[in-house]
Amino acid sequence: MAEKRFAPPGPLGFGGAPLGDMFAKVTEAEAAATLAAAWDSGIRYFDTAPHYGAGLSEHRFGAALRDRPRDEYVLSTKVGRVLAPELPGEIAHPFLSALPFRRVQDYSAAGARRSVEDSLQRMAIGRIDIVYVHDLAADHLGDAWEDAFATAREGAFRELIRMREEGLIGAWGLGVNLTEPCIRALKESDPDVFLLAGRYSLLDLAGLEELFPLCAGRGAHVVIGGPYNSGLLAGGNTFDYVDAPAELVKKRDALAGIAQRHGVDLKAAALQFCAAHPVVASVIPGAKHPQRVRQNVALMAQPIPAGFWEELKSAGHLPADVPVPG
Repeated sequence: MAEKRFAPPGPLGFGGAPLGDMFAKVTEAEAAATLAAAWDSGIRYFDTAPHYGAGLSEHRFGAALRDRPRDEYVLSTKVGRVLAPELPGEIAHPFLSALPFRRVQDYSAAGARRSVEDSLQRMAIGRIDIVYVHDLAADHLGDAWEDAFATAREGAFRELIRMREEGLIGAWGLGVNLTEPCIRALKESDPDVFLLAGRYSLLDLAGLEELFPLCAGRGAHVVIGGPYNSGLLAGGNTFDYVDAPAELVKKRDALAGIAQRHGVDLKAAALQFCAAHPVVASVIPGAKHPQRVRQNVALMAQPIPAGFWEELKSAGHLPADVPVPG
């Protein structure tokens, strides 16, 4: 593996989408208590974005973190959507609330610079450690994602490199749910770290074949978002925020059966599997309540017998050579 570049501390971080009122509203007191529980549990990597509640998540992160010792935690946010004033505020699925803004897609250099400066002001924090270019391959772009990528490559990517050189940010990369833009960014630019949502899990190994080896060769890192695949691995019935296909439900049930035979909580296996690969710097499940934060911390530390991983491999659920905990 190449010399390591800037990376967030692991293995467990905090994903900020739920605190933008994703799928359910959270009171200010609940948000503050949840972030305090994360800090008190030893979590030191916090990820947010302007998209989450049209600035709501960033406001809550700023309130919770701005009085903490700045060198003791890593903070990431995202660019790609600039917030413009609008009353009463744009409600965008899957968020149920919004501050009085609408999202304007902007992958230009000027848009990236403005977005970073706006995020610094929203959070009232003087430095952002990692900035991800957000959703370059999301559903809202459809087949046009390559055009957006080209705009970002000539615009946001170059500006983030300049901001890294200036010291305004520590590192940059992409925050996406497909591997292809990350692979292209490694080949065509100079990113440090990727936030890959849902594409490296017990149900989806898309990151394993090409992206992870490229990252290892460049010394780049990966942060894993969506380790439960939006709920399916946590006992729910959604995958990528929609009803899960029958074949994935069947696979989840098979994994759950093996976990039960070995006395393993499948959620613990899901978290720990993601963290076991050497290019993975951190895993960032989201949480809306303090008890869920404490549960995630306990799950990451739960002992899992080697026989569980051996059975997953022998049954064909995992490749024989994939890294596993222990």
